[in-house]
Amino acid sequence: MKSIDLVFRSDINGGLRHLKLSNVKSDLDAETVKSIMQQIIDSKIFVDKNAELLYAKPVSAVYIDEQDHVLFEEK
Repeated sequence: MKSIDLVFRSDINGGLRHLKLSNVKSDLDAETVKSIMQQIIDSKIFVDKNAELLYAKPVSAVYIDEQDHVLFEEK
C-alpha cells in the first residue's frame, strides 16, 4: 500500500507538521504535489484556536511504500 507524507512548516513557532495520506496515486510528480499542498494551505481549514496556520509552507513530500513482511503464519 502506498501512502504519502506531506511535510509543512507551521506558522506556530515554525515547527514541522506532517499530513499522512493512505492509498494515494503513486504517479504524481513534484509540481503536482506542490500545487496540491499549496491548495491545502490556501484553504485555511487547518488552523489553531488563534487562527494560526498549522500548514503554512510546503517543505517536502515523500512516498512511503509499505509492505507486509510476514514473520510467521499459522495455517
